Amino acid sequence: MFKKPFRPPSFVRPDAHSSAPPQKKRRTSSGAVPERVRDDTDPALLLTNAAHASVPADQGGRYYTVLWRKCTTKKNKTWDGDGVLAITNGYAVLLDSDTGKELGKGACARPLLPGSTLSLGGKELEIDSVMSKEDYLSGRFFLGSTTTNSAPPSAGMSKAYRTVSASSGSRNANVACDVPRKPAIARKQFKTPVLNSAVPPKSSSSVPQPRHDPSPPNALVMKRPTLCPKGKQIVDVVVDPILTRHLRDHQREGVRFLYECVMGMRCEGEGAIMADEMGLGKTLQTITLLWTLLKQNPYSESQPVVTKALIVCPAGLVENWRREFRKWLGNERIGVFVLDKSNKDKKITNFTMGKAYNVMIVGYEMLRVVQDELKKGAGVDIVIADEGHRLKTANNKAMLAIQSLNTERRIILSGTPLQNDLSEFYTAIDFVNPGLLGKRSAFKREFENPILRSRQPGASEAELEKGEARWKELVSLTSQFMIRRTADVLSKYLPPKTEHIVFCTPTVAQASAYRNVLSSPIFRMAYGNNDMALQLITVLKKLCNSPSLLKSSKDGDETPSELLQNLVPLIPANVLSSHASSTKLRVLDSLLHKIYTTTKEKVVIVSNYTATLNMIERLLTSLSYTFLRLDGSTPAAKRQPLVEKFNRSDPKSSFAFLLSAKSGGVGLNLIGASRIVLFDLDWNPATDLQAMARIHRDGQKLPCKIYRFLVQGALDEKIFQRQIVKMGLANAVVDHKASAAGFSQEELRDLFRLDERGSCQTHDLLGCTCEGRGMPEMETAGEEEVEDCEGEEHEALFWLQKASQVDMEAQEMRLERRRMQGRQGEQPRLRMLKEYAHFDARLLRDAEDLDDEVVALVDDDVLLEVVREQDSRVGYLMTKSSS
Repeated sequence: MFKKPFRPPSFVRPDAHSSAPPQKKRRTSSGAVPERVRDDTDPALLLTNAAHASVPADQGGRYYTVLWRKCTTKKNKTWDGDGVLAITNGYAVLLDSDTGKELGKGACARPLLPGSTLSLGGKELEIDSVMSKEDYLSGRFFLGSTTTNSAPPSAGMSKAYRTVSASSGSRNANVACDVPRKPAIARKQFKTPVLNSAVPPKSSSSVPQPRHDPSPPNALVMKRPTLCPKGKQIVDVVVDPILTRHLRDHQREGVRFLYECVMGMRCEGEGAIMADEMGLGKTLQTITLLWTLLKQNPYSESQPVVTKALIVCPAGLVENWRREFRKWLGNERIGVFVLDKSNKDKKITNFTMGKAYNVMIVGYEMLRVVQDELKKGAGVDIVIADEGHRLKTANNKAMLAIQSLNTERRIILSGTPLQNDLSEFYTAIDFVNPGLLGKRSAFKREFENPILRSRQPGASEAELEKGEARWKELVSLTSQFMIRRTADVLSKYLPPKTEHIVFCTPTVAQASAYRNVLSSPIFRMAYGNNDMALQLITVLKKLCNSPSLLKSSKDGDETPSELLQNLVPLIPANVLSSHASSTKLRVLDSLLHKIYTTTKEKVVIVSNYTATLNMIERLLTSLSYTFLRLDGSTPAAKRQPLVEKFNRSDPKSSFAFLLSAKSGGVGLNLIGASRIVLFDLDWNPATDLQAMARIHRDGQKLPCKIYRFLVQGALDEKIFQRQIVKMGLANAVVDHKASAAGFSQEELRDLFRLDERGSCQTHDLLGCTCEGRGMPEMETAGEEEVEDCEGEEHEALFWLQKASQVDMEAQEMRLERRRMQGRQGEQPRLRMLKEYAHFDARLLRDAEDLDDEVVALVDDDVLLEVVREQDSRVGYLMTKSSS
């Protein structure tokens, strides 16, 4: 009988004379001994460790990366996911790293080390590594493994690597942590355009030559890749000198940045966002990049990086893109396939299957029609989305059409990538670099919500600290693939510009109509009905432009007839039949008269409504001023000729240009005018910013004046305040400026109210002490205390005065200003408006002679004459000049 050698049972301790220790589970540290052998069917236990005594106490919280799973009695266990454990003041909270969702919470006062296990909220946890407070506050762990090099080893690991055998115990799960992470985005950093076997490798003696000479001092040479496919050699990529000589310094930098992004040299993706402000030459930079990619490759003997390129833009800019390609590259160098409504029957196969066309230009609406045909042939290698802020939501049809092309290289061009909220910003980033910011739910919980909470007036110190850390992390991440330059870089190329925010006091008839509508029963019903509230907001916007517009139903945002039937009888017939009750139209009349009679300049007038443009058109006709008009009814083929005609003509031939903000507010160069009037405001600040940039562009020779009209105390002013809040958020994230607090939700809901006080509500909310005499002086904490003391003494003096000597109106205004500032809290408000000079128009009118400093600050003699007219409707003025 064959006898096996004796094997001692596992529970028998080894011979004391044996020097080899038995096979043990991985220790958490030297000297760590568990209290007892843990059975796999027992709930997870907290293991004691001799090193615990050396762990510092909870100072400001302790944070760990963990593996977690639901409590189970299965034999073969797997970890369900990664998480973050935050312990503050003896209280632990478990967060899922994928979604940021809270998975469990409970008391936990004992220190933990890597390898420790515990049970929390029905979940089994194992500590993977210690996380610093700075890393936790930054939130980078919730963005996925591709966003940071400092993530813990298990952050991006597939769950398949974490399978645990019950016989080996839960401690062996950590052995899998040594397996390299699996990237969330499985892409090669550099692709081989041609198979290695297709082209024989060149001998080492031969040196590949670049397409253009990189030695001239003005040559623009792209960054070399650090990796090279087998059998290839790296060759310099040099921008064609025919384009290089036209590029300014910031444009050269932009081309380099875009090239490195689409070649995968800057982040784990091949997309980019060019967020330059309007007028900085995004079109030229894009054409330069495409021409370089279509003709060159950083690897020798390879096909160009890009064979087919697709440019998607608003329909009104299709012709502009075609003209720009012809301007910079001519007709013989590159084939550009243009598809619009005029040639929609053109065969797409000429682009997808043929070799004559390398670039296709198509509008967003037309793209949805031809998206299936674009998938034929070799496909599209790169997609450029001009005015990419239109891709606002992940379910946008144009965005889905682009995503269906399966093109990894994507670029968004937009001067305003963040328009309304961070959710739209996430959509844009996820479009160009999918997966880079993790899941949408995690981004909302761990970035959007903390940043917004930190900007509220009543934010706590912890919320401020967390929000600031998340903002900095988001800025640091997005700077890898988003480039942003402001119009300041053009200061040496373009003439100065001055922006005026003109607060117009409503006329008596206009204020009366406004009050009648607000006091109507139907308005009281709106507070509980969101749909009706939106309709009533449209009514108030019309009242701000002119009460007579309530008779019109031709606006793009039509008001239901049944609603008007209830509101129109509240307004006198003579007010409805005349535009004379419009305060903004009166100011415009005076301004146009001064410009026409005292200067040789031309003006652009912008509105969001067709009926408003009709009203302004009748005013120009009555004054015998020549004008051109572009709105939604203007055929696309006639729009550019209209623009060119206006730019070429003199003021006598076409003095004014009426422009619809929705139809022609983007992409048009109206440099023939040096003054622009925004007659009404849009909820989206990007719409107004785009319209304001129509005149301050390359080719402008005269100083530019920008006028933004709004009715003081009415809905216009509330819209303006909301714009400033949105722009403040955009500046914090896109322009990398310090985060500033915004209005409270209570103030933003205060829309249905007419403020008829003599002071400017927006200026009162600033907490500015300039009293409308010029440059703002924001109060500091110490100054507020002094002002309060002085105010108390000043109020005490009123008790010693005669009643007839007390200015009750001024005293009431002072008290109201103090109440409003008290609601705002101690945090500074509306930092953007601190850059403006603030003027009370009454002070400008009452002064016999204006101070030279005031004249220099306003920087507009024409506007000063309008403001100083005794019957002027201008109540307040805010001015900012770039000169």
